[in-house]
Amino acid sequence: MNDWWSLDCRALDETARQQALARQRQLTKPYGALGRLETLAVELAAMQGREKPRLERLAISVFAGDHGVVAEGVSAYPQSVTGEMLRNFVRGGAALSVLARHLDAPLEVIDLGTVQPLRLDGVRHLRLGPGTANMAQTAAMTIEQCDAALAAGRDSLRRAAEGGAQLFIGAEMGIGNTTVASALACALLGATPAALVGPGTGLDDQGVRHKRRVIERALALHEASAPLDILRKLGGFEVAALCGAYLACAQAGIPTLVDGFICTAAALCATRLNPGCRDWLLFAHRSAEPGHAALLQALAAEPLLDLGLRLGEGSGAALAVPLLRQACALHGEMATFAEAAVSDRPA
Repeated sequence: MNDWWSLDCRALDETARQQALARQRQLTKPYGALGRLETLAVELAAMQGREKPRLERLAISVFAGDHGVVAEGVSAYPQSVTGEMLRNFVRGGAALSVLARHLDAPLEVIDLGTVQPLRLDGVRHLRLGPGTANMAQTAAMTIEQCDAALAAGRDSLRRAAEGGAQLFIGAEMGIGNTTVASALACALLGATPAALVGPGTGLDDQGVRHKRRVIERALALHEASAPLDILRKLGGFEVAALCGAYLACAQAGIPTLVDGFICTAAALCATRLNPGCRDWLLFAHRSAEPGHAALLQALAAEPLLDLGLRLGEGSGAALAVPLLRQACALHGEMATFAEAAVSDRPA
């Protein structure tokens, strides 16, 4: 079914939420003293349907694809870097590879379509096309390609669920995808490129101005209003796959940790396609990319970290995992006042 993404999302477990709140009031500390670590534990309890949530099993999927808009000169890096980075991911040399190793998390690498055909051991090659078309000249994806990219994200989440994942991280790789994410953000928010477009992987001021003009052309060309239409005409294979993964997470009842600017653009698109998706999104960090703040505001999201990151590839989300795990550990392993024979505040 092509509109699988419109099916109902899993409801949060309000009984588990109340049980977790009650437990927080009994732990040997002033209530609220651990700040957001307490609210995170309670939120995860509602997601997992248990008083004491656990995050032992993590799954990470990197979605990669090339973008036709790179022909407009919007990136500081050559397009060949997309494929070269896929090789780096599976060899263990990328930032996310290092973080996944230290988190003891499986790292799935999915090639949705690069300009140069690849055949790499350890990479799932789907080949939806040789990158997307140039969104400044035509729709980035055909209807069939967009459907297939959304389904690729859904299928990745299903594999993670079969492996017992308690948390999912979607990551991205694709030279030019900050241009794509900026165009999506402008269309979804009704904002101008001047307000949202930044340097991406390192453009100078002149490069940023040129990038804004290219996005202005794309927005004027398409004038899309429906979320799926916006995604198809302005998006990318990996952005659509992220969107599909977030929707599938919500339908399966698995929390997902959203990375930076590009992932958050995909997350906003997912919530526009199916608003129930929002309950299952946690936000890892505040990116240095200018448009990220506007996306976070639109999603009423308060990220866990603010480290000036702008790497992408899921790195910020991976860095935030230990914080979530510690929130669960504190919530589940601290003694209650009764257990520790410590006097509580008078009622």
